Amino acid sequence: MDFDLLKRLCEAPGIPGREDPIRAVAREAMKPLVNDIEIDVMGNVIGFKRGKGKPKVMIAAHMDEIGFMVRYIDDKGFLRLQTLGGFDPRQMFAQRVMVHTREAGALRGALTYATKPKHMLTPEEAAKPPQLSEFFVDLGLPAEEVKAKIQLGDMVTMDRTMEPCGNNYISKSMDDRVGVFVMLEALRMLGKHKCDIYAAATVQEEVGLRGAGVSAFRVEPDIAIALDVTLANDYPGPRETDSVTKLGGGAAIKIMDSSLICHPKLVEHFKQIAQKENIPYQMEVLPAGGTDAGAMQRVRDGAVAITLSIPCRYIHTVNEMVSPGDVEACATLLARYLEDAHNGDYKY
Repeated sequence: MDFDLLKRLCEAPGIPGREDPIRAVAREAMKPLVNDIEIDVMGNVIGFKRGKGKPKVMIAAHMDEIGFMVRYIDDKGFLRLQTLGGFDPRQMFAQRVMVHTREAGALRGALTYATKPKHMLTPEEAAKPPQLSEFFVDLGLPAEEVKAKIQLGDMVTMDRTMEPCGNNYISKSMDDRVGVFVMLEALRMLGKHKCDIYAAATVQEEVGLRGAGVSAFRVEPDIAIALDVTLANDYPGPRETDSVTKLGGGAAIKIMDSSLICHPKLVEHFKQIAQKENIPYQMEVLPAGGTDAGAMQRVRDGAVAITLSIPCRYIHTVNEMVSPGDVEACATLLARYLEDAHNGDYKY
């Protein structure tokens, strides 16, 4: 599998509503794999791979990453941020960020909490839970230069690269660039198929599944498949009863999350293919959190919907970790399903 492509996807910046850089990478990678490609009014990249008409299958993986916009510049040149997506403030200390300006390029800054140094804190102050609103960015520049280069609304992303970590990979924005990667790899692995396939790299998922809803309204799919990460809680901290998936356990076939209850016959179809093809898999029940499938399921007359998930440790941090074996299992399972989608009977 082309993990250099995954690195390019993960490292490209693109917060909700500012997906231009990642959109360019996704479009370039998708173009040779489909018959036609377009970008809709919201910025979703939609590729069409022709089959024999029915069923119409839509795959969605979101391009946007959680991040920030500049919302205020104070008189000393420090930036205050507007969050886009859900960071845990406990995971944000002592990070570096990139501020993507419109004319001065990307500027590196220190993401810092507005508090006294450790040496000066009282026990009560040290125990106070951190608040997202108290973080700021120090660009190391004079205030006049900051105000000349930075505009309100400029994109701010975490300054992290994708790197090997033991047998795994870690990076910012695996959520959900690894889903985009799985979609592209499945298209590359795909054999003969009868279904028409619409592959959508969607926008603004992290702020309400917005891009998927618009693109699905246009496509009107019979079958909707979201690709996204899910919680791998197999590390110190979570209880055994809080386990959702395990890293290295294979593709996660979702049963439900807070945005949808997957169609049970579609769930069973994915399970049967995994078993037949000896593809490692695990079943997933996610108590909180949603995916693009929740939006696609409810568009127009509705669609038979499911999410195929990539297990991921430390979601919504800068060290999101995935197993290459799980990634390959997801891509393989998706490709084999698309080859067999026309045999599915999902009627109640």
